[in-house]
Amino acid sequence: MEPTTTIRSYIEDHIRKQGYTLQYFADLSGVNAGTLSAIIKGTRPIAMAQLDLITQGMNLEPGHFYELYGAECFVESSPHWRRLEPFLQRCAELDKLDCIHRVIQQVTDDRSYISELFEMAEGMFEREQNQAALMLYECVAECEKYQHSERLALCHYRIFTLSLSQDQNQNLRAAVLFEPYINRLDEERQLDAIKDLANTYSALRYWEKLFIHAEELERKTEFLQSYKKKNEDKLNRVTVYPLFVYKAYSNLLKATASERMGKYEEALRYTKSFAETVKDAEPDDEALEYIHKFKSWEEANTYLYRLLMGDQSVLPTYVEFIEKNQAELLPALVSIMEAANKYGMNIDHILLKFDFQINSVETLTQGYSKQVKSDLYTTFLVELAIYHLTRGRHEKGLRQIMNCLKSAIEINNQSDIIHCVALYEKYRNKATDEIQNQYKSLLMEVQNSYEKKEYPLYNLA
Repeated sequence: MEPTTTIRSYIEDHIRKQGYTLQYFADLSGVNAGTLSAIIKGTRPIAMAQLDLITQGMNLEPGHFYELYGAECFVESSPHWRRLEPFLQRCAELDKLDCIHRVIQQVTDDRSYISELFEMAEGMFEREQNQAALMLYECVAECEKYQHSERLALCHYRIFTLSLSQDQNQNLRAAVLFEPYINRLDEERQLDAIKDLANTYSALRYWEKLFIHAEELERKTEFLQSYKKKNEDKLNRVTVYPLFVYKAYSNLLKATASERMGKYEEALRYTKSFAETVKDAEPDDEALEYIHKFKSWEEANTYLYRLLMGDQSVLPTYVEFIEKNQAELLPALVSIMEAANKYGMNIDHILLKFDFQINSVETLTQGYSKQVKSDLYTTFLVELAIYHLTRGRHEKGLRQIMNCLKSAIEINNQSDIIHCVALYEKYRNKATDEIQNQYKSLLMEVQNSYEKKEYPLYNLA
């Protein structure tokens, strides 16, 4: 059954109300008069290009009829890929996500379009039409009948990367859902998938999981290096980076995990390991960029781990290094704050030196992914609050607690929220009326987020 009001009836009504002849509106819209007549009579379907021209001729916004077009062409009648493909693409271009959602729900009944939908999703992914691509990947994953297919695994990989946000709970769920599919990807693509998953667990502070995935990344990289050496296969690389980068990065990740678990000697050992890997790399034009990066990380991390072990003599050299390497500023400041709080060091001169960057969130966090920079920045704020509070600077410390609490709420980091609340309660009697009111407002925000939260039912079958 057709909708009571069709696009054809809208066009016919518009021509009549405006007092146009068919030929005049054909000239106005750029659609051939014969074609326009056949469309109005219902003897010819409307192509996407024609629909866009007619919409423009009626002085309506682009995509005005897409919802109705989707119902007429793909819900009320059997969809045809020749018409469905341009419709989905135009919806993606105009961000008409509701139209895509309604139509692909109907398409899932016909599994013959799964391959086409997957290829279209890949194209959208390359063009960074991310939300539209995510919808198509989810549709393909739901309908893929071969549960061990590489296409299904790649869909879940894309869904994982596109689902990452500042919400740490959402990121954890995305990581857990994707993890079982890693080994179904082709061997080379697994390296990027493991790297991305490890980075997510790092931002979530799951240090043991980070270490496990770092070891897996190293093992798989060594296998591929051995295979390629035997087969002299250097063509058709699938990985984003040269292979030596993954091996070096795996040891960098292991150093990070070890450091966060308080194993500083091990962290230094893994730092030396990735330095050796980079030293042995073939220094071609592409590799040189990564060789320089790892050399910089080796220097920074060596200062860092020695500082965390209590060697305060490295602090001036470390500060000099980060002055010249501003990309390392945020993680360096986090580590300096942690060392200062652990060993009772006075670092007021360092805070003064980097005062501008500390008070400019965008400057301090530039160069990091949303997940990593949000976690690092929140950690920095809580350490900064502790530093001021333990020195009797209660107002400064409590203001930093408020900043940290606000940041933790934004990324839904419950452990930091609890930490901030505990710190505030410890120094509550030092809080000004302004800070007390800000604290109440932030806690109300937390309460409201829980009241609005919907708890979906998960089917584990």
